[in-house]
Amino acid sequence: MTDKTTVFDDLAADSAELTSLMADLTPAGWAEPTPAPGWTIRHQVAHLCAVFRMAATAAASPQAFRDSMAHLGPDFNANVSAALQRFLDEPDALLNRWRVESAAAVQALAAVPADSVVPWLVRPLPARVLAAAGMMEIFAHGQDIADALGVTRRHTDRLRHIAEFAALTWDFGYHARGLLVPAAGPRFELLAPSGDRWVIGADDAETITGEAVDLCLLVTRRRHRDDLGLFASGPLAEHWLSVAQAYRGPAGEGRRPGQFAAAAGR
Repeated sequence: MTDKTTVFDDLAADSAELTSLMADLTPAGWAEPTPAPGWTIRHQVAHLCAVFRMAATAAASPQAFRDSMAHLGPDFNANVSAALQRFLDEPDALLNRWRVESAAAVQALAAVPADSVVPWLVRPLPARVLAAAGMMEIFAHGQDIADALGVTRRHTDRLRHIAEFAALTWDFGYHARGLLVPAAGPRFELLAPSGDRWVIGADDAETITGEAVDLCLLVTRRRHRDDLGLFASGPLAEHWLSVAQAYRGPAGEGRRPGQFAAAAGR
């Protein structure tokens, strides 16, 4: 991320990076199991296609998005499964589908006026926030794909968008577990991939310190907190580390302590 790029540019860059990661996959590679139980690489990409189709629809045709949401059932996991099923194409078709869906979402979100909001699953969001959510999705599911392939990812300061999104969604983990939500979330003092230092949050809040990539791995639940170098300055921040997630819905199984080698995926 630079001062000359927008979140939409960075979403496009993350999308292209994920495409490159999968460009040489064989049919057997697409069937490779990922750390998400029951999900192959095909499932991961089909899910991303479904999410990005939803985002493009929400930005370009808000009423069509609302109409589609009205038909969802009460079972969150069943809705997720149903949404990805229609994208489980043959490998070559699926990779092209991802290119199409991601490009359409970037274009639609970038076209939304800055003073407007886009309907979404919980509440309407500015397009730039929904784009950051898209980057979070790519980070999370891209990590599963990288883990399945044994690839170590190289991160950039585009992670700032995900870190800021984590700060906006600091309460999601409490809601997912039916816990009492504290009055305010933590402050983050993070080391960026470039070596810059980022400070996000209120000056008087308890603080989480560590590497930005570790925060992103934590809030997407792609690494267990015991395997990350994140530190809390007080009891509220310490508890937050155990419930943090940047997405709504069930927390899922997450990852086990020691499941991956130290610093894997950075």
